[in-house]
Amino acid sequence: MKLQRSGYLAGIALTATLALAACGSDNTTEPSGSDNSAAAANCGSGSLTAQGSSAQKNAMDEWIKKYNAQCSSAKIDYQGTGSGAGIQAFIAGTADFAGSDSALKDDEQKQADAKCATGPALNLPMVVGPIAVVYNVDGVDGLQLDASTIAKIFAGKITKWDDPAIAALNSGAKLPSIAIQAVHRSDESGTTDNFTKYLSKTAETDWTFGNAKAWKAPGGTGAAKSDGVASQVKSTAGTISYVELSFAENSDLQTAKIKNGAGEFTALTGESAGKTIEGAKITGTGNDLKMSIDYATTTAGAYPIVLVTYEIVCSKGSAKAADIKNFLTFTSSTGGQSALSDLGYAPLPASVQSKVAASVATIS
Repeated sequence: MKLQRSGYLAGIALTATLALAACGSDNTTEPSGSDNSAAAANCGSGSLTAQGSSAQKNAMDEWIKKYNAQCSSAKIDYQGTGSGAGIQAFIAGTADFAGSDSALKDDEQKQADAKCATGPALNLPMVVGPIAVVYNVDGVDGLQLDASTIAKIFAGKITKWDDPAIAALNSGAKLPSIAIQAVHRSDESGTTDNFTKYLSKTAETDWTFGNAKAWKAPGGTGAAKSDGVASQVKSTAGTISYVELSFAENSDLQTAKIKNGAGEFTALTGESAGKTIEGAKITGTGNDLKMSIDYATTTAGAYPIVLVTYEIVCSKGSAKAADIKNFLTFTSSTGGQSALSDLGYAPLPASVQSKVAASVATIS
């Protein structure tokens, strides 16, 4: 199921048109042949190596393609190695910036700050990645689930598709009496961290494993990275898993409607995901933009399982600061955000986008 165009357009209405200033490069020439909606930065001319979140890999690929169309001398390599690997590569100095589906934890922040030396590491939200609950069950369309039932499935307490708890949420559905095969990420993943955070915040009685990048619950089947999860669900009947929406779309997977804090079963669209992010709080200080998401949102029409992928960068002192700043000025612009319209991502809400753009502008 493709992300509904109407949902995306409603979501894009959340973004504001920003007039972003040229950012700290010696090259003050606008990229030739660029259209003004997408051109948001002067062109970098160096090479950047980055890695991390596989959930944002499709977004990064699109951004790099469009940025290189304007700035052919810039070389950017992004590898979707997983959030945990990306953070460690950044701390070790083998990545110029990292993508992570969770903000740096306290111990990671200390290590990243030490690596940056002359200024703290920043958590910059850049990609809104709705997390789809995907499944492969013949004859079951429009599956509806709530947090408690999802928690019991992934904790191994509900093991059959025709379990009374699932049936009670799906009146009239012909649920088969087959085993549920729950699939989780086998590598450390910010998607796992956000998905388990959702469960721990909204179904704490049924989910006792907390939240972390590494999967903690017993049982289930592990698959590496987002594309591995999507492939496993696509090829195996009776499976259920969680994956960032763009990967669900690419594999044409069924996605469940999720009950939010307002008691509504909500389909995943750009609009419904944007409503949850719009209510998120900035918990970082200064130019650091760590966010706290309300997974129990009572906003009407909000889809509650969302993640924000951060770009982890040094605020000061990086030898490649100008190139990083130029590229991230593009990704955080209105043109950069709207470039993801057909990839299963929701745009940053206006209130967040303006803060990210302002923070990026301070990189030096």
